[in-house]
Amino acid sequence: MNILVTGASGQLGRELREVVPHGGEDRYIFSDVLQLPGEETIFLDMTDPAALSLVCDSEQVDIIINCAAYTNVDGAEDNRVEANLLNRTAVLGLARICRDRGLRLIQISTDYIFDGTRSEAYREYDEAGPLNYYGMTKANAEKDIISSGCSFMIIRTSWMYSPFGKNFLRTMLRLTSERPSVKVVCDQIGTPTYAHDLASFIVKVISERQFSAFGKRGDPQSDSGIYNFSNEGVASWYDFASCICDLAAQRDRQRNRMPRTCTVIPCHSSEFPTKAQRPLFSLLDKTKVKDTFSVSIPHWLTSLRDCMERIVD
Repeated sequence: MNILVTGASGQLGRELREVVPHGGEDRYIFSDVLQLPGEETIFLDMTDPAALSLVCDSEQVDIIINCAAYTNVDGAEDNRVEANLLNRTAVLGLARICRDRGLRLIQISTDYIFDGTRSEAYREYDEAGPLNYYGMTKANAEKDIISSGCSFMIIRTSWMYSPFGKNFLRTMLRLTSERPSVKVVCDQIGTPTYAHDLASFIVKVISERQFSAFGKRGDPQSDSGIYNFSNEGVASWYDFASCICDLAAQRDRQRNRMPRTCTVIPCHSSEFPTKAQRPLFSLLDKTKVKDTFSVSIPHWLTSLRDCMERIVD
């Protein structure tokens, strides 16, 4: 099979490059508007339907994994046209191309489609109620995919991080090395997701040809092709930051460097105002994905340790 990956220079796209088996029967075509040094990348602007159609035809694409997105949650409040173009309009174009050509679409969505008012983990069929514009674009994209008639898998994930690019882990590593203290909100609850684990899951689904789990228009349940995937366990951003700082200090000592002594201080969201409102509780229930695909998901702290071992600084 030929698998086109859009947004291949981002966190998830780069992790897919890492986990794709070399010499396998599946061929992955990595595309983006950005070129990574030393990495083969087809230039593709996914907001251009004609260019996307051309690539799908010339490369005989069977599956599209859409890793491209406008992910700056606060920035989306000010740059609504750009966020909507990439997160919704372009995705609808992908869905229509998949429908018309009989391709399968794997779309990455977010826990931020929920309003955070529940006290138990969100299931796939729970009603969306985004609190910010970013979440709204992603929720609307889900609806567009389902109504398009294409074969789809929508994967909702949360708090993604990796050794690459801009993310919470890399920001905390920098701040805790520069400052004596850092404040982090303790009243937003969810689960960090290691992009490597998510990439491995996606490749597993494709390599094992588990396509019967995809959804399509006409299914009795519109959520049939929607799955939650994050690491196991529960955390606040404060918990996440504290573990990052502790592990980084351990690593400093192992490398014979002066260990950082930064103190991570818990605070409430009201003390740390942002342009975009975040849900206070966005834990994702992963029962469906584990039962459907017989997948074992690591605890977030285990994956955090694994990720930090890969970071060179």
